[in-house]
Amino acid sequence: MSAVPVAPREPLRYQPPSIAGPAYPLTDKQRTLLDIAARLGREKFAARAERYDREASFPFENYADMREAGLLRICVPEQYGGWGADFTTYVMVSAELGRHCGSTALTFNMHACSGMWSGFIADDLDMSDADRATHEKHRAVHYRRIVEEGKVYSQPFSEGGAAAAGKAPWGTLARKVDGGYVVSGRKIFASLSGAADYYGILCTVDKPGATLRDSLYLAVPADAPGVSVTGDWDPLGMRGTVSRTLILKDVLVPDEARLMPEGMYAQAAMRWPHMFATLSPTYMGIAQAAYDFTVQYLRGEVPGMPPVKRRMYPTKQITVAEMRIKLEQTRALFLRNAADARVDPPKDTRMAIYAAHYSIMEAANEICRLAVRTCGGQSMLKTLPLERMYRDSRCGSLMLPWTAELCLDRLGRECLYEPGERDEEALQ
Repeated sequence: MSAVPVAPREPLRYQPPSIAGPAYPLTDKQRTLLDIAARLGREKFAARAERYDREASFPFENYADMREAGLLRICVPEQYGGWGADFTTYVMVSAELGRHCGSTALTFNMHACSGMWSGFIADDLDMSDADRATHEKHRAVHYRRIVEEGKVYSQPFSEGGAAAAGKAPWGTLARKVDGGYVVSGRKIFASLSGAADYYGILCTVDKPGATLRDSLYLAVPADAPGVSVTGDWDPLGMRGTVSRTLILKDVLVPDEARLMPEGMYAQAAMRWPHMFATLSPTYMGIAQAAYDFTVQYLRGEVPGMPPVKRRMYPTKQITVAEMRIKLEQTRALFLRNAADARVDPPKDTRMAIYAAHYSIMEAANEICRLAVRTCGGQSMLKTLPLERMYRDSRCGSLMLPWTAELCLDRLGRECLYEPGERDEEALQ
């Protein structure tokens, strides 16, 4: 009796997991959006990332793909034709994009926040009935541009002073005139400079005695007279963000340029602190990508490379274990931070935001460092993505409004002081 032929078994290969982990209970919307981001990332973004990094050029092709796939409208409310993604959904999609191209994910955040801040965050703020009605009319204009015209918004933040850290009013000023504002100022590290259609400018209403409460969030057209981009862009990492200096000189914009009513940004900054924790998902994605690459490399499964296995060495097994532990810790904080996002969080939640933001940023670079060490000499070559991940991940701790130092400073103070407490009172 002849033996029954046995079909050869397909070789087992490492399958990168969901950015949220295998057990996270995704909604249908989350699953759909993550599938879109993963497909674009695997099939298109990852292959282009090296070129954008080498050239320090903006990922225009990636934005064309996201526009076609509908991702540009991710945070536009459903009633305006968008996906209506909540905070948790958005940060997971942002992290998935970060697995494939850090610069694309980071700049996408600047665009998506225009819908998030003017959308569900603004909905949670205290406004008069008149302000609410005007805001509805204005944001409909911006959402129509994104949904129907595929326009890209950015969010220039830094000015080189204390304003971006929330310690002083914005130096960029908006003078009220009939029917609009005249805006003048300068923004440095302006991501998407020369690439965005509208710059979401944070500024101060130009009036005597203006304070942090006199903030304004305006969408300035990139082609408006008085708008210019200057300077070179040749940084260590995140080179595809093309974050050059943006100059605004007597730029006239209409009242409908308001993405929030006057003073609402300051209220949002106080009551919705998670709005500043949308940069770290990019680095969560980079951390996952560095781990995925290391496992594939040690298993001899990196596409285009000889199938040489290096997994049998105990030192490499130990390093991968360290990476996995750090990754799981980081993911847990990432998901907890996402679930806690809401208006008026309690003090412990606010402190947890700082801890999570700091930990994700720092852990991403630590995981990349371990990956470079265990993958060895070839990991330094620009033909492989690991050295780019290492450089990109190092940039996270430097990003305002919550740099690593500012997170530590704020967390330490809130751990030791209750609201209104001063050291002088304790000494009396």
